[in-house]
Amino acid sequence: MKLNPPESSVMATSTEPKKNHLLAALPDTELQRLLLQLEWIELPLGQVLYESGSALSHVCFPTTAIVSLLYVMENGASAEIAVVGNEGVVGISLFMGGESTTSRAVVQRAGYGFRLKAQMMKDEFNRAGPVLHLMLRYTQALITQMAQTAVCNRHHSLDQQLCRSLLLSLDRLQGNELLMTQELIANMLGVRREGVTGSALKLQNLGLIRYSRGRISVLDRPGLEQRTCECYAVVKREYDRLLPHRLAT
Repeated sequence: MKLNPPESSVMATSTEPKKNHLLAALPDTELQRLLLQLEWIELPLGQVLYESGSALSHVCFPTTAIVSLLYVMENGASAEIAVVGNEGVVGISLFMGGESTTSRAVVQRAGYGFRLKAQMMKDEFNRAGPVLHLMLRYTQALITQMAQTAVCNRHHSLDQQLCRSLLLSLDRLQGNELLMTQELIANMLGVRREGVTGSALKLQNLGLIRYSRGRISVLDRPGLEQRTCECYAVVKREYDRLLPHRLAT
């Protein structure tokens, strides 16, 4: 859904995209060129940005939304392999040469973002300049998140996985409140809803979160960090290492 920016302000076409950290990290020359093509879009909860196997028409740079990348089995079961928010871009297979991917991209947290047409993204990547180097760094960080998620889902408890998931989402938001139903969390983690209920109640009884009607308020973030596994810290360190706030021109 394309939105018309407010007539009284140019924020939506200049400053607003910089809420996405990748766009903010670009030198002004590259950013100004992209601004001519970026479309400000609404990303409602549950919207599917692309399906497994489909050709990508755009990439998306979330600003306030969070997108889950899910692997979906033939029987409909799914599990989250990564999350993308204001730190990144949805649709890396487009500029990596694949054109399509085996995952599904679904909006996990409603918000806004900017999209860029496929050909424009490929043209920028093929210039072999700052956009290419930034996107390759981001891709490496995203691959780390995917690999660590696979390890975490195999070797760590559901409590630890839930803490990791909450922390990754918090890093991509302002504030300490998440809108996530138990069904959504269960689909993300690839577990039964009853397991999520038990883990969420346990975290609530410990005073780490408050959960009510699909709204999770994090009361003690340091406590969550202590309770989660090492996977969260591994992923965060890699993003911090590879993605500086702004690249040198």
